[in-house]
Amino acid sequence: MEQMRKLPVGIQTFEKLREGNYLYVDKTAWVYELASNSTPYFLSRPRRFGKSLLLSTFEAYFSGRKDLFQGLAIEKLETRWEAYPIFHLDLNARKYE
Repeated sequence: MEQMRKLPVGIQTFEKLREGNYLYVDKTAWVYELASNSTPYFLSRPRRFGKSLLLSTFEAYFSGRKDLFQGLAIEKLETRWEAYPIFHLDLNARKYE
């Protein structure tokens, strides 16, 4: 019998989600498509709908963290796994100076 996975309630980072073995609906094929397509996209999502997790997934992908994507669709799509410089702006900060 397979052990039930934990639900990722409150988990907003891809790394914590994958390393904690939380339940994850694999959308990494879309991440690969968005990253490899030159067409600009506007992604609007309602509140509490995974914006931070999506950005964290992109951050892990562009950091070349192949280890986090084992067993997911993007593992078969990406062949290079290069690391790129990343500028991370956290819009959840409480105080801006």
